[in-house]
Amino acid sequence: MTAEFPVDSVVDAHVHLMPDRLMRAIRDALGDAAGWTFDHPTDLAAMTEILRAAGVEEFFALPYAHRPGMADELNEWVCETAATAEHVVPFATVHAGDDDVGGIVERAVDAGARGLKFQLPVQGFPVDDPRLEPAYEVAAANDLPLLVHAGTAPMFRDDPNVGVDRFRSFLDSYPDLRVCAAHMGAYDVDAFCELARTNENVFLDTTFSMSAVAEEYMAFDPDSVADETLIKLSESVMYGSDFPNIPYSYEKERAHLLARELPIETQRDIFSRTARRFLGEA
Repeated sequence: MTAEFPVDSVVDAHVHLMPDRLMRAIRDALGDAAGWTFDHPTDLAAMTEILRAAGVEEFFALPYAHRPGMADELNEWVCETAATAEHVVPFATVHAGDDDVGGIVERAVDAGARGLKFQLPVQGFPVDDPRLEPAYEVAAANDLPLLVHAGTAPMFRDDPNVGVDRFRSFLDSYPDLRVCAAHMGAYDVDAFCELARTNENVFLDTTFSMSAVAEEYMAFDPDSVADETLIKLSESVMYGSDFPNIPYSYEKERAHLLARELPIETQRDIFSRTARRFLGEA
C-alpha cells in the first residue's frame, strides 16, 4: 500500500527541471559516477502527473549550470516552462565563471525566478566564492533564497568546494540571506543541524538522505537523525526528493519519513509550511 502524506498542500522543495538534452547528460554523468539508472520521465507534464498522484501540490524547479556561458539560456527556459504551471516554483542558477554574474541573476528575477540553486561540487566552486558576490547582492535586494548542495554526500568527501566550513564562511558574509543546505548537509549532518538551530535563516532539506534507501544509495542511515531533532528543527527542515533524478521509486523517497511517528504540526512544517517560509511567503 502506498503511504499517503498526512497533510495537505505538500511542497516538494527539491525537484530538477531542465531541458531534455541537459538532463540526459546529467543522468549519464551520475550513472558513470555512481552506477545508478533512472526511469522517471523528465518532461514537466509527466513529472507533474507522478508528483500529483503522490500528493504533491507544488514543487521547486531547480536547474544548475555546470559550466560558464549557459546559465542565461537555462534560466530563461526554466522560467518560461514554469510560467505555464502555477504549481511550479522556478529557481535560477549562475556559474561563478560567468562574465556577468549579477546581470544573469537580475534577468532571471525579471523572468520570474523565485530563488537560486547551486550544485557546488558539480559546478566546481564553493558557496563562499567571491565571484558570486554580485549574485548574492541581487538575491538580497530581491529577497531570493538559496538552495545549495553544500555537504560532502554522496561522493564528494574530498571536494574542497563543499563542507560545513565553506558554508559557515558564507554565513559570516551573508547572515541575512535564507539558505538551504540540501540533503540535510550530509555527511556533516550534525554540524549543519547545529547551524540551523542557531540561525533562523539556515534551512535543510531531507532530499535523498532521509529516503528509505539512503543507506543503499549514499551510505547514510536516516535513523541517525532522531525524531527529536526533526521536531525541534521542523521550522527549518523541508521535504525534498531530487525527482526525477532518483534511481528508485518516488514512494521510497518519502516512506521513511512517513513511517516516523512525528507530531502533526511537525509534519505540517516539514511537508509544507517550512518550504513556504523559505520562499518568504510566511
